[in-house]
Amino acid sequence: MNKSDRKPVIGFTMGDPAGIGPEILMAGWSSITSDEHYQYVVFGDVACLRRAASWNDQDVIVQPLDWPGEGFKELSAEADPSSQHVMRVIPCGPSEAASAPLGQVSAVAGESAFAYLEAAIKATQTGTIDAIVTAPLNKESIRMAGKQFPGHTEILAERCGVQEFAMMLYIPEGQDVGGEMGTGVVHTTLHQSLRQALDELSSEQILSKCKLAHQFANACLQSQGLRRAPRIAVAALNPHAGENGLFGDEETRIIAPAIAQARQLGIDCHGPLSCDTLMGRAVAGEFDMVVAMYHDQGHIALKLLGMHKAVNVTLGLPIIRTSVAHGTAFEIAGTGQADPTSLFRAIEVAKRLVHQSLLQNHMAGSQAHSG
Repeated sequence: MNKSDRKPVIGFTMGDPAGIGPEILMAGWSSITSDEHYQYVVFGDVACLRRAASWNDQDVIVQPLDWPGEGFKELSAEADPSSQHVMRVIPCGPSEAASAPLGQVSAVAGESAFAYLEAAIKATQTGTIDAIVTAPLNKESIRMAGKQFPGHTEILAERCGVQEFAMMLYIPEGQDVGGEMGTGVVHTTLHQSLRQALDELSSEQILSKCKLAHQFANACLQSQGLRRAPRIAVAALNPHAGENGLFGDEETRIIAPAIAQARQLGIDCHGPLSCDTLMGRAVAGEFDMVVAMYHDQGHIALKLLGMHKAVNVTLGLPIIRTSVAHGTAFEIAGTGQADPTSLFRAIEVAKRLVHQSLLQNHMAGSQAHSG
């Protein structure tokens, strides 16, 4: 089937089999697949997902998909009249994934989660699926499996061959946070110690993140028919934005030059702004995006605003990837208590990005044809 003739495909990764990934997928599956404009497939382990169905008392049929030979045929009514209760799974990764002890770090769990992500990346790169929505993995398990990556974002960037990328936590519009497009926080440094992050902070990094934040916000605003420029706020590093050097000189030495360069590129960029008031201003709609200097500076604020409203989006990739904004929650794995709300938000954002991508490709094709 030609890609243009089929429904777009959202691919999910199951995440760490010892965590809540299988549960949130299973708990939300009927709601996820109620949108008949898309097809859905999971990269994961059949036994783990069937076990999660029993925890949640879900009437979902887990159907292995012959990958890659079977491809993505439309799921016909004749094949199953209640297609929303069918979870098509591409089995990949170690066969012993279901033996990984629940709620515990293990090499087999890390190897499994890594394999699901790699398979999904390859499928997206070849155009077989249109977006990846990832369930959480555990960074320590990944390391135990011998994979030298600190998280999803870095794996995706390496496998896609990109140098300029960023993690964004995003609360979309309609969640009572931010203005017309919601609020996003882009992180300049990410999964590293605070000391290392501060040592490596540079004007070049900050400028790169400002550009990525601008591009994402601009696409969101245009998709809503809003023609104004995105408003980007850049966080200070030190208390009170350094108080003119009393509490550090990073604001004048590193951050302000990046903001000046961003403005020269036509980006409506403001700062460095003190963090004790910045997020309040963003939530009130004064800014669309915030560029944070390090992981917790952005994560804590946005998760306090809406832990389960937030979506993790990787910016700068040639493929679409969104994710839940929480971790593996080992402490509740297997209890059926996991909340799939963040997963629903991640799917909504993935669909929006797929729609924008398809629209851009259609317009590019039309222009090429007319030329």
